[in-house]
Amino acid sequence: MSANIDRIRPTPLSNAEDADVRWSPVKSLWWSTMCLTWVIGGSLYFSWQALGVFLMTSAITLCGGHSLGMHRKFIHDSFDCPKWLEIIGVWLGTLVGLGGPYTMIYTHDIRDWAQRQDRCHPFLSHQSPMLKDFIWQIHCKLYFRNPPNFDYPDKLTQSRLLGFIQATSMLQQIPLAAVLYLWGGLGFVFWGICGRVSVSIFGHWLIGYFAHNHGPRDWHVQNAAVQGHNVRFCGLITFGECWHNNHHAFPDSARIGLYKDQIDPGWWVLLALKKLGLVWDMKTPEDLDFRAELLPVKAKSSQLPIYNPQAKTAGHL
Repeated sequence: MSANIDRIRPTPLSNAEDADVRWSPVKSLWWSTMCLTWVIGGSLYFSWQALGVFLMTSAITLCGGHSLGMHRKFIHDSFDCPKWLEIIGVWLGTLVGLGGPYTMIYTHDIRDWAQRQDRCHPFLSHQSPMLKDFIWQIHCKLYFRNPPNFDYPDKLTQSRLLGFIQATSMLQQIPLAAVLYLWGGLGFVFWGICGRVSVSIFGHWLIGYFAHNHGPRDWHVQNAAVQGHNVRFCGLITFGECWHNNHHAFPDSARIGLYKDQIDPGWWVLLALKKLGLVWDMKTPEDLDFRAELLPVKAKSSQLPIYNPQAKTAGHL
């Protein structure tokens, strides 16, 4: 079973559908302030160098932080690396602006749990109209009436450093802002902090919306309220996170883009780090337990060399 699902302990009353959506002042003002500051300050202090800083810092935090450090390693533990490298990845993931390690692991796991139930709240399934879902995801929070219990992993609760990063998650932008200001002035700050955080949060929502509503699917998870979809042409800018149907099928795989036409820069970075001896034991679908509820919906799925349900059942993989 996926490690993140093991952290969820439902009670007899736990219900993935019985919940309220409420405005979150902190969440709403965080994104709104970043976005407004970027629009005004970024316009007044625009330069091609500032745009380059925006692209560079976005690539580092989204790939090294959100995709590899926070998602594939910290949440799913899909590869091994030195502890210091994992902490750097979590810190970079916090700089994305979505939240610290406690926030990210709880939000991710609760969403996963809810989507695997027979029914779940539309906040968690992204099934509302696009504008409503945008308002909900960017400006609101979901409150369960009977939530499941949640066990935070020891690597999080026993780390004072990760606890500090969580407690100061928004303030973690300040050291980077100071470096950018000394490097290139206010323009670098407006684009490298405000612009990056605004676009990263918005992009995370937008890709998530399409990844749960539109796009091709090669795999179907039986009895799940929500299916993942692959979002074409976004592999490069999402660093492989857009192949969400693959991720629903094989959540603990370090490789998300499984086919030749599915670009996965995050996987490329892992391969490079492996050559440097900084990453090892990278899990791919053939390393994971067979899931009886996982069914191919296209012929190429069952013919995929790295995962063949019939062959794996027979012990050939």
